[in-house]
Amino acid sequence: MIARRPERRPGGARKVYDAIVVGTGITGGWAAKELTEAGLDTLVLEAGPMIVPERDYVEHVPPYEQPFRGLRDRRRQRDRQKVQSRCYACDELAEKFFVDDVDNPYTTPKDQPFDWIRGRQVGGKSIMWARQSYRLSDLDFGAAERDGIGIDWPLRYADLAPWYDHVESFAGISGRAEQLGQLPDGRFLPAMPLNCVEEHARQAIGERWGGVRVLTPGRTAVLTQAHNGRAACHYCGPCHRGCITRSYFSSLNATLPAAEATGNMTLRPNSVVRQVDWSDGRATGVTVIDRESHDVVEFRARVVVVAASTLESARILLNSANSEFTEGLGNSSGAVGRYLMDHTMSVGAAGAFDGWSDQSYFGRRPNGAYIARFRNVTDQHPDFVRGYGYQGSAYRPDWNRGTSEAGFGATLKERLTRPGDWRMSIGAWGECLPYADNRAMIDPAVVDAWGIPALRISMRWRQNELVMQQDAAEQAAEMLAAAGAKNIEMRTVGTPPGLCIHEMGTARMGRDPRTSVLNGFNQSWDVPNLFVVDGAAMTSSACQNPSLTYMALTARACDHIVGRLKRFEM
Repeated sequence: MIARRPERRPGGARKVYDAIVVGTGITGGWAAKELTEAGLDTLVLEAGPMIVPERDYVEHVPPYEQPFRGLRDRRRQRDRQKVQSRCYACDELAEKFFVDDVDNPYTTPKDQPFDWIRGRQVGGKSIMWARQSYRLSDLDFGAAERDGIGIDWPLRYADLAPWYDHVESFAGISGRAEQLGQLPDGRFLPAMPLNCVEEHARQAIGERWGGVRVLTPGRTAVLTQAHNGRAACHYCGPCHRGCITRSYFSSLNATLPAAEATGNMTLRPNSVVRQVDWSDGRATGVTVIDRESHDVVEFRARVVVVAASTLESARILLNSANSEFTEGLGNSSGAVGRYLMDHTMSVGAAGAFDGWSDQSYFGRRPNGAYIARFRNVTDQHPDFVRGYGYQGSAYRPDWNRGTSEAGFGATLKERLTRPGDWRMSIGAWGECLPYADNRAMIDPAVVDAWGIPALRISMRWRQNELVMQQDAAEQAAEMLAAAGAKNIEMRTVGTPPGLCIHEMGTARMGRDPRTSVLNGFNQSWDVPNLFVVDGAAMTSSACQNPSLTYMALTARACDHIVGRLKRFEM
């Protein structure tokens, strides 16, 4: 039996917060901001350590000062970060923002690899995210109603549009308005300009397909002008190592400072949530294991908001089983842990371009180009449902190409002082359908470093995803050819589930408590003062990067919470 110590006020009375927020990533930061600005006394829990930007951000640390020159300590990563090191961003400088796989284990079937990329620190993965920010449309929210696959979202674009406006206005999203029904425009800061080859490709693709296929600057949560006290990006490049100018949006750069400014936030790092506690039909708080001391502490609140990330939130709910909910808290539908989705990634094409040898670009633009979904927008493809979008860029290879080019001596060195010939690469992000047996469950034989039962994750791509990927690779090559590329190479093999780091769907929202975990306000059907506001709530995956939708759903859910509390309904 674990001895539990309740948190108490000075004088001995047990403290009860208005709200507890579990997690400080993209959605936890937004929940903290929205609830504290509404006047709620809010406890924000983070499983990992505090991050101090002035001390811990390392985007300007010169690689030559590092033992491995900013690359990787392969031996250490092999021993402690075998999964995390599969992410491009887990390099020598940024690896501290990724979890230790030994302390944080999970299992998979041998024939179903899943790369679970995680960040456990204040700010979560919002420190390392790729910042691409796109709205979903009614093509996505109404997909199940049209094709009968999965369940219907309990909302439509009109319900979420004001909340997209709300989060974009605070975060700062740069982009170009295109008036596309399948990719709604937002409240944009000026876009990061396309370079000369990208502009050429935009024009060529538009002409070849009569405006049906549109290449646009990536819509990104990176500032192109000063915004809300944060400086514009200066194109230094390694954003995954932090941003001391706070030019890209993250919890640590924006929402948590806003919450702290209210005086209503208590932030407690090193707090590993073991379970959500429950009594008489309501969540009463959470039980925490201190990451450093392993002490067990109970915290109490009127409302519990779980924002620990898709799989971690499912794990918390499953580990919160009790006499009423024997298969996990709020799991009367049996859907907790099920319908796990990610985006397919990496299939596409690349090619070389002649010309523009007198043109280059400034700095390391932290963005690229985006080609909006065109499949199954108006006409149905005969071989698959839903669709995909592309991300990519045109570039001139720098001196690093010397590792693969022939040559030696002074001639090679002189050639590498000049940029190489232009190339362009585009890759597809494809929608994954919701399958009940793509799921996470508790592995009874494995625990983490704090004795908490770990997950067993089973997920695989099915026929719809595989056929879609083949089409995406072929269409990428066709578009590059239309733009005049030569020596085009297709990539037809994508990454395994997980590595896109867009996992979602393990506590989906819906219209019916028999088939979903949450209602349209991210509120548990079974436990009325329990909310789940991260990617777990997603009913379908669409093909757009999902973080902006997570943020908008969180802000909307928090508004609902505050309204219910003010009306004494919770």
